[in-house]
Amino acid sequence: MSLRRLGSILISITLAGSSLLAQAPSLRKSPELSITKPSGDDLLLSSFKGKVVVVEFMFVASSHCLQLAEMLNKLQADLGPRGFQAVAVAFGPNSDIAMVGHVVDRIHLTYPVGDTTSENVDAYLGRQGTEKLKIPQMIVIDRKGFIRATTGTGNPTLEDEALIRVILEPLLKEPPPSANTAHATPAPKKNGQS
Repeated sequence: MSLRRLGSILISITLAGSSLLAQAPSLRKSPELSITKPSGDDLLLSSFKGKVVVVEFMFVASSHCLQLAEMLNKLQADLGPRGFQAVAVAFGPNSDIAMVGHVVDRIHLTYPVGDTTSENVDAYLGRQGTEKLKIPQMIVIDRKGFIRATTGTGNPTLEDEALIRVILEPLLKEPPPSANTAHATPAPKKNGQS
C-alpha cells in the first residue's frame, strides 16, 4: 500500500471519528447500572467515573459479540493505563453467571464482565415497547459520566477497532473530573448482603 493511500485512509478515519463525536445529539448522563460478576459480587457502572468507558451489551452465545469482547480486551490492554475501561454486560438467552464465567475463562477476558436482566438493559438504554434492540450494543461514556456514542443511533463504527480508537483518543485526552465534582460510590456488596 502506498504512503499516499495509507495517509488518505488515516485522514478518513480521523474525520469520521471527529464527525461522530460532533454529531452526538445532546449529551445524556449515563444511568446507573448494576451487573453481577461471575464471583457473585455486584458492580456499579458508576464506579468507573473518571475513566473513559466502553460498555458492550452482549449475548454470550453470539460469535459476533464474543469477537467484540476480544477487541475490547485488546483495547483494555493498550489503553487501560491511559484511563480506558472496557465492561461487558451479558443478558438475554443463555445468560447466567456460570455461562458468563465460562466465556471469561475461555477467551481470557481481563476486564469486568457480568450479567444483568433484559429489563435492566432496557431501562439503561431507554428502550420501550416493540423497539428493536441491536446486539451487540456498544456505549461510549466519557470521564464525566456522559454517553458520547452508541451503536443504537446507527453507529456501526463502534464495532471497528480502528474507528473506535479514533473516537476514544480525544476522550482519553480530557482530564478526569476534579475531586470536588467527583462523588464517592459505596463499595458493591455481595449478593444477599444488606
